[in-house]
Amino acid sequence: MLQLKFVGRFFLYKSIFYYYNTVMYLEFYGLKENPFNVTSDPSFLYFSKAHKEALLYLLYGIREKKGFLEITGEVGAGKTTLCKALLNQLDKNTKTAFILNSNLSELQLLQAIMEDFGLCPARRTKISFLRQLNNFLLEELKKNSSVVLILDEAQNLKPQTLEGIRLLSNLETDKEKLFQIILVGQPELRRRLNSPSLLQLRQRIGIRFHINPLEKEDIDKYIYHRLRVAGSDDNVHFTEGAMDGIFRYSGGIPRLINLVCDKALLSGFVLETKIINEDIIDRSVFEIEGRNLVIAA
Repeated sequence: MLQLKFVGRFFLYKSIFYYYNTVMYLEFYGLKENPFNVTSDPSFLYFSKAHKEALLYLLYGIREKKGFLEITGEVGAGKTTLCKALLNQLDKNTKTAFILNSNLSELQLLQAIMEDFGLCPARRTKISFLRQLNNFLLEELKKNSSVVLILDEAQNLKPQTLEGIRLLSNLETDKEKLFQIILVGQPELRRRLNSPSLLQLRQRIGIRFHINPLEKEDIDKYIYHRLRVAGSDDNVHFTEGAMDGIFRYSGGIPRLINLVCDKALLSGFVLETKIINEDIIDRSVFEIEGRNLVIAA
């Protein structure tokens, strides 16, 4: 029991220490906010070539009423942030529902969709949900409004739920789909949709796009973009060696870049330097991984 209390206090003190030093390092670098948070803040989104293309494809698919759209990418590639940026691009005549947790049963998912559209289900049955949703979509069509449903982490959807989502696309008029469904997920989603049992759903997907990790030449642009958004006056400098180390560790995945850069800025603050070099990056990776960084030849 005493050991558990000690461990609990240790982590509490460590959290307080980290929070205090993070606040102090923002002052040290002249920043208004943390530039490398791992939250999905669209104001920090760096539009690489892949992210620009993905956004254009989504806007095109919504405008042309393509029905199903699919966006995939590795964990931490910026898919959720991109979707939030998409929401900011849509006009006031577009009604949206954004489901972040797709690990639900078919009925739970339908209820979540209804509630996110601002609907209050009269009865908790599949037939009631579908009838009310169809009436809502027809009303929006009369107003010339578009309706978009985004399902994040869609690789977690069960086969039966995916089939239920396919049936949602039957909510249409003779001329057009009543709403557009965007499936967002990890590469596993694409593999799942390629299975023979989901052939009918796959054939209805009008647009499929995979977000690749950032290229090496994008790393510095990404880092300085986030620093400027956070209020930097360009007084923080990452050396070329630091950029190489960040790319080796992250493979161009934005979330991993954020993790190592956050640790690096904290280390720079402790060392009282605004020049982040390769040694600081290697130390940061060691702290994150708890092991030595393996340097590629």
